[in-house]
Amino acid sequence: MGDFYIGLISGTSIDGIDAALVKFEESSLDILHTREHCYPDELRRQLTDAVREPQQCAIDAVGQLDRWVGECFRDAANALLKDAGVDAAAIAAIGSHGQTLRHRPDAPHPFTLQIGDPSVIAKGTGITTIADFRRADLALGGQGAPLTPLFHECLFRQPDSNRVVVNIGGIANITILRGDEAATTGFDTGPGNTLLDAWTSRHRGQPFDKGGSWAAQGKVDKDLLSQLLADPYFAARPPKSTGFEHFNLDWLAAAGIDGLDAQDVQATLSALTATSIAAAIQHYAGDTSAVFVCGGGAHNADLMRKLGAALPGVQVRSTEAGGLDPDWVEAVAFAWLARRTLQKLPGNLTSVTGATRSAVLGAIYPAD
Repeated sequence: MGDFYIGLISGTSIDGIDAALVKFEESSLDILHTREHCYPDELRRQLTDAVREPQQCAIDAVGQLDRWVGECFRDAANALLKDAGVDAAAIAAIGSHGQTLRHRPDAPHPFTLQIGDPSVIAKGTGITTIADFRRADLALGGQGAPLTPLFHECLFRQPDSNRVVVNIGGIANITILRGDEAATTGFDTGPGNTLLDAWTSRHRGQPFDKGGSWAAQGKVDKDLLSQLLADPYFAARPPKSTGFEHFNLDWLAAAGIDGLDAQDVQATLSALTATSIAAAIQHYAGDTSAVFVCGGGAHNADLMRKLGAALPGVQVRSTEAGGLDPDWVEAVAFAWLARRTLQKLPGNLTSVTGATRSAVLGAIYPAD
């Protein structure tokens, strides 16, 4: 019969909640239904302000956002079940990633903060909810991110085939899957869509550059690109993870962009994402033969073209070619991680995060 789980996540782009209803068999999965659940405009504005200007975000604001995001995640799960015609009693658990407000794994006292009150989700759906997946890894000295590589390994690894899975959300990360017995590795490569979205929002009043069409009409400023790529993060050795705490419009402004054409800056930011991903793959997985892309970046034709051009001789496709819709990889991954938690199986890879040992991830919030 299989086990039924729901995965919920809102990424660093803060564009709403991805919800997936998944049926797991012993060695396979089936996505039964999906839903994109938008945040209310005012919530999205407040979340964006909180992450871009954290010094202005008071503790009362964090508490209220935690509750409000939890209510939205609850509503997304309930709407998903209604759309699918499935009763909550059939669901073993919800895996909720939450909404990241802050990720500081290299702070003097490392921390990561994902909000979206899991008790509100559990009590409001009647389904056991598993959340707070990242902090156990941090407690063991890890980066707490990325957490999807173990899932990528189970889905996409094949003997005698060296592959890389690239997730291009707000931040981009790679999973290196070796065809031999070598350990799976992976890390955040740097900005994915976060700078592209922020620059488009500032100059065009739109949440993102659809298909990368605006960037495609601009000209890459090679001097600016070289200056941006000189940031020490790109040369740092993994394990490593990052976020909009580092890669934001203030970071871009510090490079000196006054007087540059806005469209050319967008084209350069697209090249920055593609070049930094490709450089990471060439350095750490130079013998890879296939790259599978998931996340919103898979729909950015300009970005995909630039990535392909930066990886000559490598087949670059979306994860659709590997059997999983690129829009739902992350949501399905957290449904899968919730299942691992209930099975008391580890959810992290020490070869990815740098934790001292593997661990069962997440905290369990019962519905009753």
